[in-house]
Amino acid sequence: MSIKEAYNNWSESYDHSNNYTRELDQIATQKMLADLHFNTVLEIGCGTGKNTILLSKISKAVHAIDFSESMIKKAKEKTNSNNVKFTVTDITQKWPCDDLSVDFITCNLVLEHIRDLSFIFSEANRSLGENRCFFVSELHPFRQYQGKKARFEQNGQTFEIQAFIHNITDFINAAKDNGFILREMNEWWHQEERSEPPRIVTFMFEKCTG
Repeated sequence: MSIKEAYNNWSESYDHSNNYTRELDQIATQKMLADLHFNTVLEIGCGTGKNTILLSKISKAVHAIDFSESMIKKAKEKTNSNNVKFTVTDITQKWPCDDLSVDFITCNLVLEHIRDLSFIFSEANRSLGENRCFFVSELHPFRQYQGKKARFEQNGQTFEIQAFIHNITDFINAAKDNGFILREMNEWWHQEERSEPPRIVTFMFEKCTG
């Protein structure tokens, strides 16, 4: 099953299954972004819209993109804000936005499925205005080292979704190579897992000038 097919199939149960990673990503994003305000936000991998509602409240316009038609359909059902536009797109190809047209970019639980981080940061640099930020929230590589990856159950079967291990330095180096500096990095634990490795890592990268 391809990554796209997996997420299309997962869309029906994604919001209702027990999923610590999904829950913690939403908590981390809320804590990091809730007090910020933007004109235009590009949301990479909006999924079923778990963070889109927050983004619609802190910005004048949100462009939410995802490669799964079924995930976007669910996001549209729960997001009734008139300042959100959804687009089905493959983020491994040129993104559907003009150069220097975005004030802020978020990317949540997507990059584990992307082999080439460099292209993602290159497109983020192209799309962002000067001194603007790129927020990334991902499954912590410590979890990946343990063999953890996105998975879901359907009809009594467990499906694991193809993933690529990216170390902390992989994110930082890909960002640096494409004109970003790291402003903040945080590790996040689910409240039920305090004695285990962190589940989520978040980065706030800033586009460099010059």
